Amino acid sequence: MAKGAATDSFKARTRRALHRARVAVRKSGVDYFRGDGSDWIAFAGLLLTIPAITLATLATPVWCAPTALVLPIVAGGLLLRPASLLGLYAAAAVALIVESVKLGPYTEGAPTVTPGTVLTVAACGFFGLLIAQFRARVGVPWRRGGTMLFDLRERIRVQSALPRLPGAWHREMALRPAGGQSFSGDFVVAARTNGGRTLEVVLTDVSGKGMDAASRALLLSGAFGGLLGSLPPHGFLPAANGYLLRQDWDEGFATSIHLVLDLESGDYELLSAGHLPALQLHAGSGRWEEMDAEGPLLGVYDGAEFHPVKGTLRPGDVLMLFTDGLVEAADRDIAEGIDRLTGEADRYVATGFEGAAWHLIEACAKDVNDDRALLLISRRA
Repeated sequence: MAKGAATDSFKARTRRALHRARVAVRKSGVDYFRGDGSDWIAFAGLLLTIPAITLATLATPVWCAPTALVLPIVAGGLLLRPASLLGLYAAAAVALIVESVKLGPYTEGAPTVTPGTVLTVAACGFFGLLIAQFRARVGVPWRRGGTMLFDLRERIRVQSALPRLPGAWHREMALRPAGGQSFSGDFVVAARTNGGRTLEVVLTDVSGKGMDAASRALLLSGAFGGLLGSLPPHGFLPAANGYLLRQDWDEGFATSIHLVLDLESGDYELLSAGHLPALQLHAGSGRWEEMDAEGPLLGVYDGAEFHPVKGTLRPGDVLMLFTDGLVEAADRDIAEGIDRLTGEADRYVATGFEGAAWHLIEACAKDVNDDRALLLISRRA
């Protein structure tokens, strides 16, 4: 009996030890691929390439020049931490000394280590060290720095996705960052509330443009997405204003427009925080109407009040929300830009505005150095 109990105890201890080992291996593997683990594998691999390049240079200096040592140095600047990088540089310096001794002094036409070779390798090492120190200072993972930025861009795109609407409705959005960049200070958050009967959409233009506004836009889009639907419609902009004030940013203001649309009746309310008016196309008259709600900028002062404007989207009507980059330019005022936008939009009345958002940005503000966003919501006839 005692022997069986001892065997069971031994098996239990073995299982616990194996479990701890699996957890440790899995954690180290996850850390490695996320860029949080040790860089000794990359360091060892690059360190082994230095003697290999040195041997190849001594054997066939015509095909493998001494400057080939810049290859592991450049790769090290992109992959290694500064401390490991210094060890790699020391090995490269030793390799240069060995090559200069073995290849002999410089003679015309004979491959050797020249002062220019040393300067080239040293310059590459200097810039590689600057890159590694920059990544270490900002905390960018040493293997996933590029994918981190890609993940941020995709997160903004996913947060700006519009929910599906009933068959009688069409919605689409186009977003174009300034200067052809991947990040924008304009963003949209949207949700269906009230049991799916109500569509709430918020279009926001953060101060600044492109990469300068992207970090603030990412933070605000997450916060606004959490507020939307969690508060009554009239409480959203005051809460967003308070959140922005608490950030205490040097350039912390933003404009925003909040649409609350009843998908059954077509009735809607617009609440604006210093944003440009929305444009509604009345299908019966073919006339565009500016729907201008009153309210101050977000993040300017506490206790701001936002007064709604009401309207109705009937079958065939269209509502456009947009940011100032689409209609404002140095050589024209906003009124002229709005006239141009509505004139271009009239071309898509016959097609029901399918795919019109992207084309309207192309037609009205293709080469503007500002973020541009356009949201279209139409009720099919």
